[in-house]
Amino acid sequence: METFKGQKKEKTAYTSSVPAVDDASRILICLAKNPSFKINLTDICKEVGIHKSKGYSILSTLQKYGFVDKNLKAKTYSLGPGLISLSRKVLDNMDYREAVAPFLEKLAHETHSTALFAIINDGNAFVVAKHEGDKNIGVTIRIGHRFSATAGAHGKAIVAFMSQEEQKFILKKERLFFHGDATKLDRTRLMAELKECRERGFAFDIGELNPGINAVAAPVFNSQEELIGSLFIIGTFQETQISGFGVMISENARQVSRMLGADLDKIYKMA
Repeated sequence: METFKGQKKEKTAYTSSVPAVDDASRILICLAKNPSFKINLTDICKEVGIHKSKGYSILSTLQKYGFVDKNLKAKTYSLGPGLISLSRKVLDNMDYREAVAPFLEKLAHETHSTALFAIINDGNAFVVAKHEGDKNIGVTIRIGHRFSATAGAHGKAIVAFMSQEEQKFILKKERLFFHGDATKLDRTRLMAELKECRERGFAFDIGELNPGINAVAAPVFNSQEELIGSLFIIGTFQETQISGFGVMISENARQVSRMLGADLDKIYKMA
């Protein structure tokens, strides 16, 4: 049986507002209503009516769970993809999922692999849509699965198109998983792979993340020319198929980016 103290806490949680939760909720609503989607700390706290130190603490906590995304360069905040991992019901109504579904289905059938779309947030890539195709033997990954944004093919495709400042910030970390286990990282080879990815539009992993499983990935951008995630396939296809699949993945990722309003001429000219 719970103590009186415990009962009081439970009653409060269900019958009245908890200040910290109330403030966190109003911050999320503030971010959702902001027309530009991104807003700085000062404006958030002004809108919500809380002190900056409190706002910063709440945003840092929400960021920890992926509910808020922070742009380190612009020092702005926006809603994070961690929100979608809470519920499949939410995912059923996601624009991204609906938008990429035809592309994932096509890629899965043409490559006989699992096709995935993941969006990046705070050093991670969250799977928000997938199609497992018609293969008999393959890879199953659940919606909401979280990868490190520094792992395998999707990691290379993401980091290759980051700004120099963002890329430098990521690459200075000691534990990077581009070549599987962090102890196997070859930084010289990685830099060559990132350069090749910027030139060809796709990156690949040949069984380094998971033996026997290969992957090919390409970046996806939004209407603000921001890198938002990666379209990629995972499967048991042969190494000799990677080049052809890479062109296919890159073209589909470009089509998704155009559909989201991205100016690819501008993006690839800068790459």
